Amino acid sequence: RFSEATLKKKKDFSQVEFFRYDEGLCVQCMHIGPYDDEPATIKSMVDFARSQGYEMAIDNNRRHHETYLSDPRKTSADKLKTVIRYPIL
Repeated sequence: RFSEATLKKKKDFSQVEFFRYDEGLCVQCMHIGPYDDEPATIKSMVDFARSQGYEMAIDNNRRHHETYLSDPRKTSADKLKTVIRYPIL
């Protein structure tokens, strides 16, 4: 798979690593706007989770992660879309 991507994109993808992990229960939000504004969105997520009786549960097995839906080279910063997901318990 990496060799196909390397040939097609003319970039070295040999260092890419795929891994699976069990996310478990999470709080998730669609952040729209600049990456620099994400901390405010994350604070809202933490506040929401706590208001529902949950706490953040980030450790070596459960991780915060983001899925970037927009290409920052082609999208203005105020229209960038990022899915932010935090594990909770």
